[in-house]
Amino acid sequence: MAPVQVPKAPAESGEWELPKYRASFTFEHDGKNSSNAEKGEFFDIKFYPYSPAGASPVFAAVSKEFVVVCRLNQVFERDRGPCEVLRVIRDEDEEAANCTCCWTKDPETERAWLCIAGADAKVKIYNIAEGKLVKTLVGHGGGINDLATSPANPWIVASASDDTTVRIWSLAPAHVQQPCVCLLGGEGHSWDLLSVAFHDTGRHVLSAGHDQVINLWTIPDLPTEHVDVPIVIHYPQFSTSEVHNNLVDCVAFYGDLILSRACHEDTIVLWRIEGFHSDDPPLLPSQAPTTYDTSKQTRSAFTPTLSPSRPSHFTRLLQFYTPDCSAQFYMRFKVFHAPDKHPILAFCNAKSKTMFWDIARFGAYDHYLAGLRAAIKPGGPPPPVKPSWLTVKRKKKDNVSTLRNLAEGDKDSLVSASPDPETMLTLGGFSQDTLLEWANLYDASDSHGILNPHRMVPIDGTAGFVGRQVAWSPEGDWCVVVGNHNRALIYQRWPKDGKASTPA
Repeated sequence: MAPVQVPKAPAESGEWELPKYRASFTFEHDGKNSSNAEKGEFFDIKFYPYSPAGASPVFAAVSKEFVVVCRLNQVFERDRGPCEVLRVIRDEDEEAANCTCCWTKDPETERAWLCIAGADAKVKIYNIAEGKLVKTLVGHGGGINDLATSPANPWIVASASDDTTVRIWSLAPAHVQQPCVCLLGGEGHSWDLLSVAFHDTGRHVLSAGHDQVINLWTIPDLPTEHVDVPIVIHYPQFSTSEVHNNLVDCVAFYGDLILSRACHEDTIVLWRIEGFHSDDPPLLPSQAPTTYDTSKQTRSAFTPTLSPSRPSHFTRLLQFYTPDCSAQFYMRFKVFHAPDKHPILAFCNAKSKTMFWDIARFGAYDHYLAGLRAAIKPGGPPPPVKPSWLTVKRKKKDNVSTLRNLAEGDKDSLVSASPDPETMLTLGGFSQDTLLEWANLYDASDSHGILNPHRMVPIDGTAGFVGRQVAWSPEGDWCVVVGNHNRALIYQRWPKDGKASTPA
């Protein structure tokens, strides 16, 4: 199964490469309250998304009292590493306890601005070139746990709060006096929010949190002139508490599909809201289902009535296995998804292991197996060329019966056989161990199955490292994970020279 159409790449294209560990850094904490161990932790990281193609990517990593802004260079000296610190910004607020950030731009000069927020319920915006605070957005009645910038408009920012609401802020000059232009609240959530995400179109927002509810909101046409009070949206167009059984700390769009993760579940789930298509005209607030019937765990304006052909409001598609997260929460994945690039999902667990899945491999695997099934039939074509990322186990003798079972679509009833070597060579058979390992990595046909990481990278010397957030550079050549001990792990794809440090 290929959930979303992805570009076809030659078998040996660099697009099939997954990131490798290159370096790390730890920022020495010297904050006002160094006795508080929790302060020594990066909670969020975001790459600046507005650089021209080919520019060295810049990211900001946020801890409770400070922000570190860094640049990554493809060509670097071994003793210096790829990361260059550009600026450190310290929050002088006595109540500072920041945990999230997002990038935007000065609407007049288009210089880089960074929004940060946390427990003090304020969104603080800094001019990065000068390191100065330029404005503060207030209005939330509780701490802010996540920020997101609209992909469609750099001056629209969403914030998710402990007050159970999402606020949509406009940084346009017309809204200086009242920057909050829309409030998503009312009956949407009953407990603290942890995650907010925009759709690529900017017309839809996801929210999730402690109440294990995931909501999809449709953003109305936002005002272009000053307004005295924000637009208030009371009900989301879709709401469910059935995808997860615990607090949801990360939710994101993947095209029109949704990725989400909950504490204690050790999986990231890919799922679809039935009837939701972003190219359809946006629904009106009046079309949103209300909470009148409190027995409904899922409510949807996209499928107001169900039928035998559409028996559910949503459909689970895939589950990605993320072991060793223990009872930790506030752990976020990130999917790299750009035109003509392979979509790659990344996540770091609570035991210093970073995991990667190349979503394009699911469709390529199906295509390859279809070729194998065709090859074992009488008069069939020659076996297809095996992709290099499909590794082969040699523990048991290869057998043709295994391939026959795959041809019948039965991966669970693989049996041993002893074909003659010439026939086996002709068919290119593989061992049960090999085929089962491939199925656990790439067989996306079972929505209840769990897919192991395509690459899992353990890092020596980081015992007890908990990954809090993953970020991808705009062109997908870098992936950075941040977490406790104020540490950042740097992964690289497609190095341009031979000076990259040896992976640990």
